[in-house]
Amino acid sequence: MMGDQSADVSRREFLRTAGGATAAAALASNEASAQDQTTIDMTDGLVFDPDATTVTPGTTVVWENVGNVGHSVTAYEDEIPDDAEYFASGGFDSEQAARDAYPDQGDIPGGESYEYTFEVEGTYGYFCIPHETAGMVAELTVSADGDGNGGDNDGGTPAIPESARLVAVATVSAMVAIVGLAYFLLKYGGDYGEE
Repeated sequence: MMGDQSADVSRREFLRTAGGATAAAALASNEASAQDQTTIDMTDGLVFDPDATTVTPGTTVVWENVGNVGHSVTAYEDEIPDDAEYFASGGFDSEQAARDAYPDQGDIPGGESYEYTFEVEGTYGYFCIPHETAGMVAELTVSADGDGNGGDNDGGTPAIPESARLVAVATVSAMVAIVGLAYFLLKYGGDYGEE
């Protein structure tokens, strides 16, 4: 009876170890998903922060109004790649339509945000309609060779390439498989002099 109890403890320890490794793999996977988004602040100082950002294709950029003054995110129609779709808060399909509708449409009040996912590589110029003349303009570059940190305001955390993330997940999965195999080999795999 005592042998069964120690086997149960070993199984519990194994399950804890395997569960911890699985949780680590899930965390690595969630971190990879979170890095496909970057945030740019719109401030009461009438700036986009940062005003120059580089992201990789497929990144969703979120512009957050962190102040009280209303802003817009409006692409310069002649400063986006030829194959790219036009973007502007309010969902407009042209720069003139966005200008004509503001402030009734396209305004992002304090505490709210606008997001857009960039797929086409190139450089995008954009501005805030009511504060364009005050210099509230910015540039975003979409590049597969970009730094990948997307201008996140997190103190310059280095980017982790997608290939490195995949290797990390595969390594953790392999470790879980090895621990499981070792457990079963030790538990059931041989004659250790027991009679």
